[in-house]
Amino acid sequence: MIRVTVAYPNSDNAEFDMDYYVNKHVPLVRERLSPMGLKEIVIEQGLSGMEPNSAPPFVVIGSLTFEDQESMQSALATHAEELIADIANFSNIQPQMLISNLFNTVEA
Repeated sequence: MIRVTVAYPNSDNAEFDMDYYVNKHVPLVRERLSPMGLKEIVIEQGLSGMEPNSAPPFVVIGSLTFEDQESMQSALATHAEELIADIANFSNIQPQMLISNLFNTVEA
């Protein structure tokens, strides 16, 4: 499994419209990428850093899981321009991306 992680770093001037992100951007991502191999979307909203009541290092982290690297690359090559352009509708943050290979999940 391949995961694309899109992280929105926090800063003093960070703006992020969570309502737009959850109700418009994520459905757009699902609509465009699901037919191309998207298996799962996970959204995390930062609450704090390590210290209680400290600012979170990231406002939001979104993770997209694909079955394999080929489907991920094809999906992003086809739709990345549109999805990246939509960021301006909900945030002024330049996101950071990580593409990773998921080995396994260990339950606690």
